[in-house]
Amino acid sequence: MSRLNILHRISLLLALGAAALSGAAQVTDPDPNSPTPVLVGAPDPARALAARETDKTAADRLPSAAGEWFDPFERVVLYVTNVNLLPGEGANAFRVYAVDRNGREFRFPVVKMRPVKGAAGVFALTVELRSELDDAQPAKGDLLLSVAWRGLASNRRRLGFGAAGGAFPGDAGALSPTGAKSASEPAPTTNAVGYRFAGDRTRFLEQATFGPTPALEQRVHRLGLRTWLTEQLELIAYPTYGNPYPAYPLRPTTPPVDCNGLVDNGSPDSDPFCFVNHYTMYPLQNWFYREAFYGNGQLRHRVAWALAQLWVVSGAEIQQSSHLTAYHKTLTRNAFGNWRTLMQEMTLNPAMGGYLNMRTSTRYTPNENYAREILQLFNVGLFMLNPDGTLRLDAQNNPIPTYDQTVVNNFTLTFTGWSLCEVAGCPNRVPGSPNYIDPMIVANPDNHDLSAKTLLSYPGSTTTNIPACPGCTGAAVTAYANASLNQALDNIYNHPNVAPFVSRFLIQQLVTGDPTPAYVGRVAAVFNANRTNPTQLKEVIRAILLDPEARGDAKTEPHYGKLREPVLLATNLARQFDVRSADRGAESDGVLTTETGAMGQIAFMAPSVFNFYPPDYVSPGTTFKGPEFALYTTGTAVTRLNFVNNLVFGRVEPNAERHVTAGTSLGFDEYAALAAADPTGDQLLDLLNVRLLHGTMSPAMRATILGVVRTVPAANPDLRARRAVYLVATSSQYQVQR
Repeated sequence: MSRLNILHRISLLLALGAAALSGAAQVTDPDPNSPTPVLVGAPDPARALAARETDKTAADRLPSAAGEWFDPFERVVLYVTNVNLLPGEGANAFRVYAVDRNGREFRFPVVKMRPVKGAAGVFALTVELRSELDDAQPAKGDLLLSVAWRGLASNRRRLGFGAAGGAFPGDAGALSPTGAKSASEPAPTTNAVGYRFAGDRTRFLEQATFGPTPALEQRVHRLGLRTWLTEQLELIAYPTYGNPYPAYPLRPTTPPVDCNGLVDNGSPDSDPFCFVNHYTMYPLQNWFYREAFYGNGQLRHRVAWALAQLWVVSGAEIQQSSHLTAYHKTLTRNAFGNWRTLMQEMTLNPAMGGYLNMRTSTRYTPNENYAREILQLFNVGLFMLNPDGTLRLDAQNNPIPTYDQTVVNNFTLTFTGWSLCEVAGCPNRVPGSPNYIDPMIVANPDNHDLSAKTLLSYPGSTTTNIPACPGCTGAAVTAYANASLNQALDNIYNHPNVAPFVSRFLIQQLVTGDPTPAYVGRVAAVFNANRTNPTQLKEVIRAILLDPEARGDAKTEPHYGKLREPVLLATNLARQFDVRSADRGAESDGVLTTETGAMGQIAFMAPSVFNFYPPDYVSPGTTFKGPEFALYTTGTAVTRLNFVNNLVFGRVEPNAERHVTAGTSLGFDEYAALAAADPTGDQLLDLLNVRLLHGTMSPAMRATILGVVRTVPAANPDLRARRAVYLVATSSQYQVQR
């Protein structure tokens, strides 16, 4: 055993414990389930107990009677109980949803929270009666209100908005599911899911991997979430584990005649895959899917996939697979590292330099692309943020810009003069081929700008001004350029926006598209507490995945979760159903780009630096903030159904034109055996409920699917199993990861 592997094993033993590593002991994680909040009712149990904020005693005691109705934009105090708050958890942990008589949903901002004196366990929430996410307002009359906390929705009760009264078809009095009518009655204590912890394990693996597998779920059951998470965080980066990256060498910019994708020179040594392997993203895409399907280092690559959607470099403009492979190795290597180190390595990455034009930006022809995007898209955003990621506002309630064009111009000049490492001594230099592997260097000092620059200015900033370097030449310019680069990156890294900006993005990628500010704030605090830690992102990822807003068997808040983007929809289904080659005799070759492309996403081929979808996307006609829904159109909605249909009832066949060498298929033997053993179909639905929906299948959904499954003759258990899988996998309950 090598010295590196010995050290690795020792570190694992220290972190995990020998019993956990051997699997001899089963670890019981703490109960991940937060209690379900209860909105306190008035003497009329269908109505919410509420008072005007102008009532000075509203937050100090429970009112004896509720107001009949309240004016639009008025501040109202509501009362909630059955919550156990973390230290510092306050108003930004709660959300209030309202539905008007037309069925339209709104979200009202919660601006204050305090405990109610003399009513133990009851909290007063001050709420503004205005839509938080758009300018529309509810119809006047009764609204149905609910309070959400940690992804859990309370019971619903009525509140008058501009008037009282009005019918809600299908709503039976808006009472709590437990029948609780006031704060004095017992709070609900039962879990929503019968299989204790099973739901949370599956949800955790959907967030931390490219999808659960039955074997991995059982392993996490033995180890516990935290032990498995530590094990993944301690895995040493490639190449110590995992499938090796494709290792195609650098090639000339102009493909040779026998490697142009058009002609075969007839030579016995001619490689029909030459153009595809060297001058397209095919090798990296196939490696990615095979690693997602079968790799052990799931968490590192899941985080690297997330980072690739922030630090975007697209194969639509990068020429060679070797170029983008070097870029992705940088993301993988830094996935559990320090954000400042990642900033440095991405800034000097040749693929990034080519994609955003930094490698050709000189003091004579400066290009602002990278300077703008490292600010706007990669680190700080357009407007100043509070520590919890909410917008800071000026005295007129307008967002405060983080920078102006002058700052962009100054960063642009700071980033001039870097080019590919093509000089003697560059480790991966290949004469005649652009070097997209080694970090960029200042090869020609004359190309770097020597003037003074003013960078971002913010409270506490100490690296705002870069002095000029008059008369500098040669090595002095190179030293000045590198020092200026470091100062510029320090200036960005120390900006107060970076922690909430990065934290929110990673939460969106791994857990939920619209996290509460409280969740963002908790993770951002971990980011800031580990600023000098070389493994800062380990602690950030740990905080994201173990936060109470992430954990629990089931989440019921209307806007919680994220649409499974096409790539992750494919990998989750593949891992859950024993993905193999088309003939089931080998591993899949991972050629799924055509399939996911039809749904709006091709791995490593983002349409622009803005990624496949924006992080603040709001579905048209709704107040639902769900980034991945930008890919969900009338056309792609149907394509998703067809994709699942093809994988469940068919397979991806070998296809020489598409370079599909082995194909892809899913396996349903376990489910068919269960369908054969139980002609009622109940056990089949039970298993799919646990594995695909973490035990949250609604009774109506179950009854509908079971009825369809039973139309298939019991003598055909394979078809019964496939039909059940198709119906569950195409349901909205599965398509949205919750």
